[in-house]
Amino acid sequence: MNKHFFGDTVVLLGRSLRHITRSVDTIITTIVMPIAFLLLFTYVFGGAINTGTSGSHAYVKYLLPGILLMTVASGIAYTAFRLYEDKSNGIFERLQSMPIARSSVLWAHVLTSVVANVISLAVVLAVALLMGFRSSAGISAWLAVAGILILFTLALTWIAIIPGLTASTPDGASAFSYPLIFLPFLSSAFVPTHTMPGPVRAFAEHQPVTSIVNTLRNLFAQQPVGTGVWTALAWCLGILVVAYLGAMAAYRRKIS
Repeated sequence: MNKHFFGDTVVLLGRSLRHITRSVDTIITTIVMPIAFLLLFTYVFGGAINTGTSGSHAYVKYLLPGILLMTVASGIAYTAFRLYEDKSNGIFERLQSMPIARSSVLWAHVLTSVVANVISLAVVLAVALLMGFRSSAGISAWLAVAGILILFTLALTWIAIIPGLTASTPDGASAFSYPLIFLPFLSSAFVPTHTMPGPVRAFAEHQPVTSIVNTLRNLFAQQPVGTGVWTALAWCLGILVVAYLGAMAAYRRKIS
């Protein structure tokens, strides 16, 4: 690792964060859709969905973990877009001519994504609290929730790096996030999986969102997480490693 890696990353992170502060509409746009789904499903569909509990407040508790994951999936589209802009505007070539750690360019975008998504998640959580969401979780459970969400954000952000480097249009750079945003619909995020038809249920019960959502839901409710937490962590770490290796390979091809 280049001895200047950390210092270079901090400098480039400051640059990316300044870009966000100059376009607050980026974060606002990111959280509009998750909040819209939170309101829609709670107040329009919530009364018709049987999750084993009743009342809109109870359904907010059931719904929130999936909405938080959708918030992250929505936010990483802007990571890919910002990276595409840097590539298209010649920033990469300019940075390559400078004596900096090359990987710091990507890490600055990744850490910017984490900061922006933490802000978005906090706003969505605040809206859920206004809607009646309450949790009996202790400090350790909240720290576990934060850790899982940050790990999930890192995993999806490294996925976003790949189209950000390889897309030929700005729309192509961000469009990859659409399947990730709607993946929670085929999980336990909105309804119990046992209510789904056979093939859909099989997919829903064996995809990463379900294990992560169930783990977050149990942590919020201060219920035992069982082995599900290890499944959730394994999915997050597995996706993170594969995405990181793919992103670094794409980056090496780009700068070679």
